[in-house]
Amino acid sequence: MTPDSTSDGNGSPDDALIDLTSDHHFMGEALRQAGKAYQAEEVPVGAVIVHGGRIIARAYNQVELLKDATAHAEMLAITQAESALGDWRLNECVLYVTKEPCPMCAGAAVHARLGRVVFGAPDPKAGCAGGVLNLLQFPSFNHRCEVTAGVREAECRQLLRSFFAEQRRRPDEV
Repeated sequence: MTPDSTSDGNGSPDDALIDLTSDHHFMGEALRQAGKAYQAEEVPVGAVIVHGGRIIARAYNQVELLKDATAHAEMLAITQAESALGDWRLNECVLYVTKEPCPMCAGAAVHARLGRVVFGAPDPKAGCAGGVLNLLQFPSFNHRCEVTAGVREAECRQLLRSFFAEQRRRPDEV
C-alpha cells in the first residue's frame, strides 16, 4: 500500500487520497525557510519544492539581500528545482509556500508547469492562487496547477503579522 492510499481493512487500497500529514510536514519546512527570511529582515515567505516525496529545493525571500525584486522564495525555489532535475518542466513537483503567490510567482509556477501549489496564508490584496485572481488555473493558459490553500494557515499568517508589526514599531531610518 502506498502512503497516498487507504485500506478498506482487507488490505486492498481504496481510492488514492492526498496525504495531508505530508502537506503539514512540507509546509513546516517552508515555515523554517520563512523564519530564515524573518531573521534576515526580509518579508517572511519560505518555499520548498518536493519531487517524489523528497525536497529538491528550499528558498526564502531575498529581495533586500540580493537587491532583486524577483528574488521571491518561489522564484528562487523554482530555479533550484529546475537545476536539481535538469529540466525546466516541473510537472511532477509540488511547491509549498507560506503565502499565496503573487502574479509573478504564480506566472512562473504555470510556466514551469508545477503539478501542484500548496500555500498557507492567503493574500487578499495581491494573491494569484484564488485571492484576487487565479492565474494558477487560468482557463486560457496551456497549463493549470492543482491548488491547495490554507495549510498551516494560522502559523503562516502569524509570522507575517509579527514581522510587519515589528517593522511598524521601528523608527524610520534616514
